[in-house]
Amino acid sequence: MVICSSSPAVAARCAHARAGVGVVASQNITDPALGPQLLDLLEAGQSAGMAMAGIMERTPQIAYRQLLAVDAMGGTAIHSGSHTLGVWGVAQGPGVIAAGNLLASPDVPGAMVAAFEASTAALGERLMAALLAGRDAGGEAGPVHSAGLLMVDRLSWPVADLRCDWAEDARPIETLARIWEIYSPQMEAYVQRAENPGAAPAYGVPGDE
Repeated sequence: MVICSSSPAVAARCAHARAGVGVVASQNITDPALGPQLLDLLEAGQSAGMAMAGIMERTPQIAYRQLLAVDAMGGTAIHSGSHTLGVWGVAQGPGVIAAGNLLASPDVPGAMVAAFEASTAALGERLMAALLAGRDAGGEAGPVHSAGLLMVDRLSWPVADLRCDWAEDARPIETLARIWEIYSPQMEAYVQRAENPGAAPAYGVPGDE
């Protein structure tokens, strides 16, 4: 998943993913605890829709939350409470969902989903294409200061957890894109170092001799 915000360290609070289970965003007036709670329900076998319905039924202050969930089968669910801030919008397609608040235009999520669906590249590239499309469609109404990309695969830890937690120049999306450009060619090597270090490639840094 990808995310950005005018607030600091948005990915640390709002981005949640679990391999073989699904991904969740807990945003707007954020309660980070809702991310793991939704993932627990997905891991227990509930669909995204069922899990979202359960959270909405039993969560106090749910009107202040904007929640997104994609389950392992590609099912999606969205909740945007009545206290969602500013201009907000949602969009979804098979296995993809986007939503935002305090937006320059309610069409921003639709632009993100369209860019994701139009790309045939690997997942990370598709996610970055969606984030850049959201920016180009107007993005958040005010300056954006943080952004993140989170991906899981078959492992217990994320294969990519990249963040720009604060950018004074209001260009965290561009910073994240550059981090991804550097990290993506090395991603599989980091997985191999964890699983089979004896066969992993050299580090290619000074001192690795």
